[in-house]
Amino acid sequence: MEQQSGLSFGHIGIYVADIERQSAFYKNYLDFTETDRGSLAGAHGPVQLVFLSRDPDEHHQIVMASGRPEIIDFNIINQISLRADSLQTLKDFHRRLQDAPVTEIRPVTHGNAISVYFKDPEGNRIELYINTAWYVDQPCRIPAPFQLPADELMAWAEDHARTLPGFRPRGEWRKEMVRRMGLKRF
Repeated sequence: MEQQSGLSFGHIGIYVADIERQSAFYKNYLDFTETDRGSLAGAHGPVQLVFLSRDPDEHHQIVMASGRPEIIDFNIINQISLRADSLQTLKDFHRRLQDAPVTEIRPVTHGNAISVYFKDPEGNRIELYINTAWYVDQPCRIPAPFQLPADELMAWAEDHARTLPGFRPRGEWRKEMVRRMGLKRF
């Protein structure tokens, strides 16, 4: 699949207050693997680093760095988003999160995606999601009935999306993005 040349997204780094608690959460509840850990000199002393990945081709997808203050007035991370491979996987993580040290678990549909939002142990908003086969104008956020079986939930999401502005197959939306990004091939 063609994409714009020059850059592609690689990983995210976040400051954490309790690196052991945070890394344990991502390993135990989101199935990340610790690929490395160590420390570097920082402006205010040593910085502990933990590298995490779910992809054997990526050394790290998340790097955690010590040094986040325990109390902050505003979390500048809007969200960290992780794509699930299926709706059933998303539902399985939703169920698993019920017993996790997280807050504000919210399953929603965006029309073009189905998501589960929650805050990790240090209050960072995490989104687990799947894309749908259609597109609707954004922004859009509607609570989703995750108690439904996966096939019924997907049917509900599509039925609802069909009532929203801009509904069309994802392929049509992608063609428009290819044109707007100046890419030559579809």
